[in-house]
Amino acid sequence: MLRRATFINFLAAAFFVLLAGCFNLGPNYKRPELDINIPSSYQHSAADAEPAPIDLTWWKEFNDPQLNSIVDRAIQRNWDIKKASERVSELAATVVSVRADRFPTLNLQGDFERRKRPIIGLIPDKKFTTETDSFMFSLPAFYEIDLWGRFAKAHEAALARLLEAQETKNTITQGVIAETVSLYFKINAIEERLRIVERQVKNYEYMLRVVEARYNRGLTSILDVKQAKRNLTQVQALIPLLRLELGTAKQNLSSLIGDYPDSKILQPLNVDYLQTLKTVPSGLPSELLMRRPDIRAAEAKLEALNALVGVAKANRFPRISLTGTFGYSSDELQGLFNSSNELWSIAMGLIQPVFDAGRLKAQQKAAEARYRQGVAEYAKTVLRAFYEVENALLTRKEQLERLRKLELFLRQAKDSQSIAENRYSRGLVDYLAVLETQLVRYRAEEELVLVKLAILTNRVALYRALGGGWGWTKGK
Repeated sequence: MLRRATFINFLAAAFFVLLAGCFNLGPNYKRPELDINIPSSYQHSAADAEPAPIDLTWWKEFNDPQLNSIVDRAIQRNWDIKKASERVSELAATVVSVRADRFPTLNLQGDFERRKRPIIGLIPDKKFTTETDSFMFSLPAFYEIDLWGRFAKAHEAALARLLEAQETKNTITQGVIAETVSLYFKINAIEERLRIVERQVKNYEYMLRVVEARYNRGLTSILDVKQAKRNLTQVQALIPLLRLELGTAKQNLSSLIGDYPDSKILQPLNVDYLQTLKTVPSGLPSELLMRRPDIRAAEAKLEALNALVGVAKANRFPRISLTGTFGYSSDELQGLFNSSNELWSIAMGLIQPVFDAGRLKAQQKAAEARYRQGVAEYAKTVLRAFYEVENALLTRKEQLERLRKLELFLRQAKDSQSIAENRYSRGLVDYLAVLETQLVRYRAEEELVLVKLAILTNRVALYRALGGGWGWTKGK
């Protein structure tokens, strides 16, 4: 009983050392100071806008149930998101595995051996053999004291890698959502361009009838008729190209949400989404460091690299391990667990690197260099985030101004076309004047659609750059 108590005391001592904690040679993580002059507000944010809370479901701002359904399907079915989720599961299991190194290991071991050996010398010229059995049942234990925090830092690094994977998944999810919404708006824009071309075809068909009527009355030349037919055919040829572009975009969207490429995935809508846009609120650029998942992922990676420096440093110091065994051994299975058959052992070992040709020191220097690389990567990610926000705000400002100018230009182009067609029907201008006003009007309509699309996709880019939307505000 005394021996058994001694072995139990060994295990208790190991756990006490585990709970008591040891020296921590590794550097504690601190967010690096970046040599970046961060202003107090974004350069191109609206001066009269007010701060607003973050909204991660920003696409619902557009009040489109079909869009909401598409985004939900993308989140649930996209394969990039699923892959990122499994990466999180993998690293969560790795955390448990690495954490296990901080605890003692206890195994169950059983051995059975039958041995046959000769017996020599009992009777001359006679050979005898004997067979013996041996049975053993034991509980071997092992524990390496984490004297310098090597296991603790490895566990810290594993936790940081898990956080990095989670934030990377969030980054991928945001990217998939942004791409889905942008494709959705692109599809609606192509459908609107298709409607413009179809209206243009109808207008050219009408003008062809007007030109032919004037030609039949001898009021114009055959050249006008030829030009009218040529223009009609040219515009009709645009329809297959737009249908191809539309089908390709829909197939791309289907694949993005994990479905078979379908060119009929959506029903056409005619919605002015610009009316739903809210004012971009002001905000502090420093808030971006907490909101953007890619920045949080870069910082989590930096934490892991910092912890691995501690692991490399601890590897250069002595390792102390405790081993112990308690069990029973007997030549007969019956009575194996009698106290007279007990066996036990306790041992402590120490390993100190003496000469390794500078390998461990070089490994520590390499870990420190990887950390400095992580700092550079983190700074680059932060700067890229600031650039994306400022660029999106600048683009928004200039595209809204362009939209106002194009709306005015389109009204003027429609008036000019109406006047030219009216004057042509009375024989006051030639057909070239009509043709020019038609081309200007329909190009202006298509340009207006493209500008509206640019504003919508810019809003998507701004949401992604800011790490989410905002809960309320007014205007655009």
